[in-house]
Amino acid sequence: MTEAAPKTTQLPADWRDFFALTKPGVMRLVIFTGLCGLLAAPGNIHPVLGFTAILCIAVGAGGAAALNQWWESDIDAVMKRTAARPLPAGRMSRTDARDFGLLMAGASVMIMGLAINWLSAAILAFSIFYYAVIYTIWLKPRTPQNIVIGGGAGAFPPLIGWVAVTGDVTLMPVLLFLIIFMWTPPHFWALALFVETDYAKAGIPMMPVVKGHKSTRRQVLVYSLLMLPTVLAPWAIGGTAWLYGIAALALTIAFIALAIPVATRDPAPGDKMQPEKRLFLFSIAYLFALFAALVADRVLYYQGMLA
Repeated sequence: MTEAAPKTTQLPADWRDFFALTKPGVMRLVIFTGLCGLLAAPGNIHPVLGFTAILCIAVGAGGAAALNQWWESDIDAVMKRTAARPLPAGRMSRTDARDFGLLMAGASVMIMGLAINWLSAAILAFSIFYYAVIYTIWLKPRTPQNIVIGGGAGAFPPLIGWVAVTGDVTLMPVLLFLIIFMWTPPHFWALALFVETDYAKAGIPMMPVVKGHKSTRRQVLVYSLLMLPTVLAPWAIGGTAWLYGIAALALTIAFIALAIPVATRDPAPGDKMQPEKRLFLFSIAYLFALFAALVADRVLYYQGMLA
């Protein structure tokens, strides 16, 4: 399946290698969206308990990321953008990575249940299983729809943050889940378009590798268009006020505008893929801005400053 194996392990691993296993770049988004779900939820939570809930979400996500890298160490070794990770670079043993991931995952779920509530703990546990097993082990190596179905893994944090406050699941946090679920394909496929050779080399059936650029580009635009009714749904059901609605509309129109040139162009060999890179970078800023607008809307509304 791969063309290279991880290098000989050099022990002991540095603390920075364990930190790298948690995928801190991804964790920033996990923490932020989880915090936004917690802050936007109706009701109150003690600041210490709120901090504990977000910490559990972060630790659980870090544990899932470590398990992902444990399982994919041979794949990471042949991909240029992942070859420097601790396992393929030979700075850590696979056993240590696995045990680290299991410890973080288990501790995060147990503390969430004991300190917050068991419903949020159960959703956190399922999110870890979803990413580490359903996506990493089952979907990713088998289907070009891996990132579509697997997008659910990254969509759980705002749902968990909301449930940590309210103790139940209602339509509003489900919509927050769906927003990230629909955002994931165009976000990730924009990246896959300009790192396609990495996935092809590793034997991963990402959409550009299996279905080609034309199909992938068309689907980037389709999912971008589907994002519009999804992100406006919280406003439509009365779950937010006009501040979020206007921000969601403006941000998503900008997203679609950047997706159109990605979908309609046919780059020549050696093209620098600038439209694809712009969409990928904007997609990250988009999600931060969208959820920031959600929190601002809810905070101002609860204070009686928005009609």
